[in-house]
Formats: sequence, C-alpha cells, structure tokens
Amino acid sequence: MKTEADIKWLDMPEIFRVNQLPAHSDHSFYSSKENYVRGNDSLRQSLNGTWRFQYSVNAMDRPVDFYKEDYNSSDFDHIAVPQHIEMAGYDKIHYTNCIYPWDGHTYRRPAHTLDGVDGDGLFSEASYNPVGSYLCHFDLKKELQGKRVHISFEGVEEAMYVWLNGVFIGYAEDSFTISEFDLTPYIRNSGNILAVEVHKRSTAAFLEDQDFFRFFGIFRDVNLYGIPDTHVEDLWIKPEYNVDNQTGEIHVDLTFSNKASECGQAKVTVYDHEDICLTMESKYDEGNEKICLTGKMPGKVTAWENENPYLYSVEIEIYGDDGELKEYIPYKIGFRKIEILNKVILFNGKRLLLNGVNRHEWSADGGRCITPREEELDIAIMKNNNINAVRTSHYPNHISWYYRCDESGLYVMAETNLETHGSWLKIGQREPSWQLPGSFPMWEEVVIDRARTNFEMFKNHVSILFWSLGNESMAGDNIRKMNDYFKTADPGRLVHYEGVFNDPDYRSTVSDVESRMYETPAGIREYLENDPAKPFLLCEYMHSMGNSVGGMKSYMDLEDEFEMFSGGFIWDFVDQALWIHDEVSGKKVLKYGGDFDDKPSDYEFSGDGILFADRTEKPAMQEVKYYYGRNKQ
Repeated sequence: MKTEADIKWLDMPEIFRVNQLPAHSDHSFYSSKENYVRGNDSLRQSLNGTWRFQYSVNAMDRPVDFYKEDYNSSDFDHIAVPQHIEMAGYDKIHYTNCIYPWDGHTYRRPAHTLDGVDGDGLFSEASYNPVGSYLCHFDLKKELQGKRVHISFEGVEEAMYVWLNGVFIGYAEDSFTISEFDLTPYIRNSGNILAVEVHKRSTAAFLEDQDFFRFFGIFRDVNLYGIPDTHVEDLWIKPEYNVDNQTGEIHVDLTFSNKASECGQAKVTVYDHEDICLTMESKYDEGNEKICLTGKMPGKVTAWENENPYLYSVEIEIYGDDGELKEYIPYKIGFRKIEILNKVILFNGKRLLLNGVNRHEWSADGGRCITPREEELDIAIMKNNNINAVRTSHYPNHISWYYRCDESGLYVMAETNLETHGSWLKIGQREPSWQLPGSFPMWEEVVIDRARTNFEMFKNHVSILFWSLGNESMAGDNIRKMNDYFKTADPGRLVHYEGVFNDPDYRSTVSDVESRMYETPAGIREYLENDPAKPFLLCEYMHSMGNSVGGMKSYMDLEDEFEMFSGGFIWDFVDQALWIHDEVSGKKVLKYGGDFDDKPSDYEFSGDGILFADRTEKPAMQEVKYYYGRNKQ
C-alpha cells in the first residue's frame, strides 16, 4: 500500500497500477429485486457532471498541491465529465496512425533500448506533456453512507493519480479498462473533495499507439458504489452447450469481496423467456471466499446465434443467516459453442463465417466519448447491412457495447488494449531496431495485466467468441505469455493475434487462427492449398478509403471454395472526423486528421469507414450488404 504519489511512475513501465482493486466481472448489483425492476440503482452514485479543472502544458507547470483540502482553486475553470480535454477547448487535437505523436519533435525511447540510450524525453520532465487537474466536490448519498465505498473510473486517458480529502488513493494506466479504488477509510458523508490528475503521456503511450486521435482526460463514466457487507465481487457464469443433443449445463462461480461477513445462502435461478428452468442453492460460511454451483438445464436449450440471439435470465440472490436478502444480481446469458475441428472454426456445430467490421468507438461530436444513441445506431446499421461480427479495434469498449452485442447477436472479437506500431515501424530501415513489448521482462506484467483485465471484465458475455491479444505489436515472449494466459483462463473461447504470422518462432504457439491483414485473394489461396496448420481469417481487409470495397467478390468466392477460410473484418466501420465550426464559412464542418495543424499526422487516413462520421452510409455499404447477405448465417 503506497501512501505517496511519485511523478516518476510516468517513466516506469513496471509501475502501472498502485493501490488499484483487482479486475472483476462487469455485473450490476442491487439491494433488492424491486429496485432492479424499478431501475433504482440505489447502491450507485454517479459523479458525472461539472468538475473544477485546470490545464497545464507539462508536469512542471501543474498545480502540485491542488489535491490538498486547503488549496485555493478559485482560479480553476469548469469542465464536463466525461469529456476529452481537447474537446473542451484545451490542448490541441491530433491524429496519427502509425508513428508515435512525439516523433519529429522529441527523441524518445522506452525504458529499455538496444543501443543503451534512453533518449532525452522523460515523460515526467517533458516540456510538452499536458496535465489535467480535476476537482470534484460531492456529498455521499444516503444509501451509500456507512458502507464500504469504491470508486470506478470506466475510462481515463492515459495515466492518472487519485486523491480523496487530501489523501493519496492510487495510480492507474490502461485508458480503456475500468480502474477501481477503495475510498472507505477516507470518505465522509459530506464535504468530500476528489482530486484526479491526468497525464496525457506515460510509458503506457508506447502501448497505446492505435490508429486514432490522441486525446486525454476522463472520457467515460465515474461512479461510486456502496458495497454490501456480504458482496459478490466477481461472478463467472459458464454455460456449456452440447451440440449433439442441444442440452445445456451451467456453472456459476461466486467470489466474495473481503470474504463473506456472515453465514447464509446463495440462490441462483435461471429463466427462459417464460418460466423458471433451473434453481441452484448453496450455503456459504463466514470467511468463504468462493462458492461454485452447477446444474443441468431441463430438456433442450435454445442456442444463441446471430439470427436468434436467445438469452436466458439469471438472477442471483444472496441471503444472510437471518434469511434477509443482502444482494440481488441479474445477468443474461446464452448457450453456444465455438471450437476448431479439422482446422475449421465451428459455431454451434456449423462452419463459422465472419461477415465482420472493425469498429473504433467514435462520435463526430464527442470523439471517443460516445452516446447510447450512437451505440444503438451502430447496432442497427450492422444488422441492416448483414454484418454479423465486430472487432473492438483496438481496445476494450464501453461496457454497454458488449450487452448490446449479446442482445443483438453480434459476434465479438474482444481486443486487448495494446498496439505498439510506432516501435517497429522502421525495422529493417533504421537500425538498431526496437519493438515492444517484445521479450523484455520489464514489459511483461503490464501487457499480461491488460489481457487479464479485458478477460475479467467481460468474461460473462456470450457474444465474445475470440479474445484478441492486441494489434500490430509484433511477436515476442510477452505476446506468447498473453496467449498462454487466455488459453489457461478461458479454454472455451479462441485466441486471436495477427502479428505472428510471419514469425516462425511464435507462429505455431500463438493464436488459434492464421490471421492476416490485407492479404490478397491469391495469397489466401496459396496458404489454404498448402497443408495449412490453422483456419484462416482476415482481421483487416477491404481498407475502406475513397473508391474502395470494390473487390469483395474475390474474397467471397474463396469462402465458397475453402471451408478453412472464415471470412474477416472490414477496415473500418465509421470515419474518424469531428464537427468543428469553420470560421471562414461560418458553418459546422467535418474535419479530419491534418485539419488541426497536427503534425505528425496521417491526414485523411482517419476517414476509412463504410460510414461517414455522421453515420451516413457511404456507397460502399451497398457492396457490403450484398456480399455479406450472400453468405449470411
């Protein structure tokens, strides 16, 4: 337990979470079933809203003591949370695809080098590394008073320090997964001061070099949770589907927070759309950390799939030794099976064809701070155009997205937040080369932690068929260890990674599938006709810029010819462009990369979707709808 913050953590890849609670499932919990039915989330308190804020161009200029209770913050501005800091008018909007955003400005290498030189650009001492200092004043709502209180940050780019009432709480990186901290020892019923210091760049920036606009700030929800004395901290519901006779079995693992505080009873009930199917009960004793329940579904079950995304409702009730309900947990699950037999990917016993797209989270109004309405539109557009699969390129998405995919029958490739494209971009052209995470010990735990957090949060979602190790991060022992983690933690799903297909040292031991980007039809044919080791899919193809997506027929014909070809994911779904008021025309216009005097930049490369940024369908969508409809399943 660290009690003091250290600015040098920004420069240390070994330090990426301090005092942070372990990752766990994304389930909601309620004090009663009635509260759930009424939508009364009494154990949650949103801190979204208007916060006090100060922008600093670097760590040296930040208000170092702003977290102290006696600090005078009268000169602070106001900012909406959630929101990107750049979209609030601070800093500068910057888009780049492959190269790191500091390239051409600062020579910077990570904490390891091949030439023994670390460069001159420590993040903690950089002349340009913006900082956002946030203050939130709040009173604890009545239902949370007297309980343990956790705070949940659902998305903060890129590194953050947290204080409450002048006390250091913790530090976190990984912009796209939840960071939780225990506030219990320091929280008050009223007059709380939450301080959050967000740095645009840290060593995490080497791992988050995705093809997108480089924002920072608190861009997803911030919530407080009142934790019951006896609380299910982690839930894993594992439905097993027998393809041969369409029967199902269900396993439920319940892990208690800080161990159960008393003796009691856990009851799990499974419903179909009309009736109770299964009830399981188990006693737990004070001090229990985990209990497991198993039951067989009566008769045949209805399998979950794209055209019929049938979900069963599970309710979990935790009772105390006095018979009083302590906690109520609802979740929806589905029965399905994904496997590889004879080098063919099978889903519920039939060959799987992925009519997929890559999807960055994007809003022309808010950047990656998207709305429920935009998520709903994305689902509707995909379903209407025969798209059955989505790759969460290249990071975990908003929690709500996975629930929507469960409900709509979209197959998900759930990607870990990892891309290091800029670290190997010049391999063979400029030496000595370097690449991350490679096989460097100091980068091992941070990337495994990102895999672990991705899995722990979303493991209950039936829509997730593949865990993906990340994107364009080459090979190495650390990638292999991420693969091994997923295979051990969740053998019921497949693991995907593209970056090893041309590396013989790792190709056979990493990824269940042969995955490539933009391979030609001739190249796919050559692979499939020469005793291939794995089924084949295209994690990116049909790069949708300008007058493109005209060659889909060549790929669709291969699907008809080779069972081992499982389709792929178009790059990509929606243009990354922002509605900006144009001073010359006086109108609101869509601006792309390079329109913000941002350098280095890949300019209009941010516009490669089959939708415009306002979600108007491009003409290319006609081709997608036709050919994906031809091979619809």
